[in-house]
Amino acid sequence: MLFLNPPIHWGGYVPIHPPISVPGKVFIAEVGPRDGLQMEQQVVPTDLKLALIEGLADAGLSSIQVAAFVHPEKMPQMADAEALIARLPVRKNLHYSALTLNLKGVERACRTSIPWIEVSLAANDAQSLRNAGMSMRQALDESAAMTAMALRNDRSVQASIQCAFGCSCPTDTEVGQVRQIAATLVGQGISLLMLADTTGLATPRSVVDLLEQVLPVTDKVPVGLHLHDTRGLGLVNLMTALQMGIVHFDTALGGLGGCPFVSGAAGNIATEDTLHLLHSLHIETGIDAARVAQWSRRLSDFFGHPLPGRMYRL
Repeated sequence: MLFLNPPIHWGGYVPIHPPISVPGKVFIAEVGPRDGLQMEQQVVPTDLKLALIEGLADAGLSSIQVAAFVHPEKMPQMADAEALIARLPVRKNLHYSALTLNLKGVERACRTSIPWIEVSLAANDAQSLRNAGMSMRQALDESAAMTAMALRNDRSVQASIQCAFGCSCPTDTEVGQVRQIAATLVGQGISLLMLADTTGLATPRSVVDLLEQVLPVTDKVPVGLHLHDTRGLGLVNLMTALQMGIVHFDTALGGLGGCPFVSGAAGNIATEDTLHLLHSLHIETGIDAARVAQWSRRLSDFFGHPLPGRMYRL
């Protein structure tokens, strides 16, 4: 990779050659209505969620994660999942997704009209027990049944591997383990694989290392990244992934989000900040960052505190 181990020259300057090469188009999945809102104490009314989702669609977002089928007592923000999905506006070239952590969640999702179901499991036993109440091996076995049920019900399935870059520290999740999970998930019939930096431990070096191991085992299934900005490296890691040909990324308006089961897991990379970077590189997204920012400001006013993102404030 061009800027990870460059030659050091006297004078402190490090030349970057050849020029940066990035894809011409990137696909952004907005996860704010799910991942973003789940960390907030104040429950967002269903009507406001619907207005938010419609506003994001108006801004050009074509993939929006709207809900999670999880226990309402553990995640009150997602208690209205069925009611919300029943009222979602139908638009051409706009698809919605919902998160599931177990077979019961998939069963609930399949009773709705949600077209994409995300099967999510951890690459670390501690995180798996906290988030899903089962060991990593149990979760991987259950994911097969979850994916099979979703496919039988004519749903598309994307999978995400939580803590792919580490849980409590970078060394507690082996790259080879993530590679094996990825290969297993692909074999189960998923259509998209997202590697999640749940605790924000990823670095440019670890992004390269993991992608070099995972990409060869995913066949034709696209691989994307779900990045957090816990340690300020979110967009740096995205830039690294871009140069490796990755074109699928999860973002959240205003940098909302995190993980309710991981202490200190700051928000997702902000949609507006990501768009600022991508558009500065002349990468096509089809998204109007200014219209997304309007909704970040509205949510900031609703919650009564500033959001972690930067560009929405300008």
